[in-house]
Amino acid sequence: MNLGISYAKNGTVLQRLFSTFADGWPGGGLLLQRLVTGAALLYLGFVCLSASPICTVFVPQSIGALAGLLLLAGLWTPLAGSLVAIVELCIAFAYPGNLWISIMLAALGASLAMVGPGAWSIDARLFGRKHIHPPSL
Repeated sequence: MNLGISYAKNGTVLQRLFSTFADGWPGGGLLLQRLVTGAALLYLGFVCLSASPICTVFVPQSIGALAGLLLLAGLWTPLAGSLVAIVELCIAFAYPGNLWISIMLAALGASLAMVGPGAWSIDARLFGRKHIHPPSL
């Protein structure tokens, strides 16, 4: 049973971050999920930054907004999604003002970390499958 772990010739374990980069309808759904999550995180970060007295969750919201930028681009999606989940859960438990928004964003971030970015992302361009064309003999 292969759990996403492949072995190199020298015996070291190479862990892949993504099993595949979904395209078509599933890839479009992942793109939509990334765009909505990233836009919501940027909006909440902007609202917190533009508040007349700076809000109490300024640092976590700023970290969330930076992770939202990464999600919008589809760059380092597992890291950014995990960061979103952790930051939003910290916000939900430490500052329970908008509890359900934080829980929803944490769930979206965790699901993006688990599923991956999809075919329309920078991650797919950098880490996707490469086509190697052998020289003609």
